[in-house]
Amino acid sequence: MDIGAQYGPLRAEIDAAIAGVLDSGRFILGPHVAGLEAEISERLGGRPCVGVANGTDALVIALNALDVGPGDEVITTPYTFYATAEAIARLGATPVFCDIDPDDFCIDPELIAERITSRTRAILPVHIFGHAANMPAIRAIGARHGLPVVEDAAQAFGGACDGASIGALGDIATISFFPTKNLPGIGDGGMVVCRDQDVAARVRRLRFHGSADKVVFQEVGYNSRLDELQAAVIRIFLRHVDDWNDGRRAAADAYATAGLGEFMRLPSERAGVRHIYHLYMARHDDRDALAKGLGARGVSSAVYYGIPMHLQPVFARLGYRPGDLPVAEACAARALALPMHPHLTTEHVEEVVTAVAEVIGQVPARG
Repeated sequence: MDIGAQYGPLRAEIDAAIAGVLDSGRFILGPHVAGLEAEISERLGGRPCVGVANGTDALVIALNALDVGPGDEVITTPYTFYATAEAIARLGATPVFCDIDPDDFCIDPELIAERITSRTRAILPVHIFGHAANMPAIRAIGARHGLPVVEDAAQAFGGACDGASIGALGDIATISFFPTKNLPGIGDGGMVVCRDQDVAARVRRLRFHGSADKVVFQEVGYNSRLDELQAAVIRIFLRHVDDWNDGRRAAADAYATAGLGEFMRLPSERAGVRHIYHLYMARHDDRDALAKGLGARGVSSAVYYGIPMHLQPVFARLGYRPGDLPVAEACAARALALPMHPHLTTEHVEEVVTAVAEVIGQVPARG
């Protein structure tokens, strides 16, 4: 990633925004938080948005607002960052892991129904790496069984599925503004997007100690508020996120044009989906050797979710064993994140592809 390449041209505007907040003396739930909530709401069809302290809190509060708690089950993917499953467990509920689609890394909707029990309270798909989960199929399952669908959209702001924006596809959605996300902040930050105004009112109450007015406390809540300084900066970045996402898509196209598909399995894009390539995850059977060879040639890469959630020690009590979710386990063993950011040049891409070819012992076709 090259965070500096995104922030650099905006530095004067960022500095002015931070100075404006300092001069105002409004640091908690001020006009920039309200402004950011309104601007993201406008992008997402008018759905009410509530800024919170980080993406993990967004998940916990969203599930809490749906009354998920001890004894409940939430169906989700094993191939995601730990926060997705952690949020479920934090509320005393049990994450029920469902295997993934081998093409898009997202939860496989064809396997969800068989995991629904009398204790199932919600379905929590993740739009992983910037690719939308199959929300039409997942929504249909949720409607059939009376289950809300919670979108984990931490990695996919600006993506779409069948013409609808990620974040406005389920009953409630969560966003992360972690600095490496495609819509970043300069620290922690998150947001909950609600379809229902009553749920949104509860989320607002939960983020502020369970109170709507700081006087009457209706339930046990959280101290989880999006920082005014963060909101001021994120509002600047929001104006550029579409261009940044276009840059990511162009970089993905450049990888394909440069012949990377001769050596690795490239990420795919399901029909009707706008993939924003938060991460560029290609696959190779000898992933670890490839990563080592790339590093020796000065090309950075990273393994994401090399131990899927169902095999993490913290969830050993759930009884999953290696081989239980074979697609997720295969992806965890083979997927490698290659350089990806909005300012990745054709020359950078060709350098990466050449390095991959050298490690694998081949020469990419030219022409």
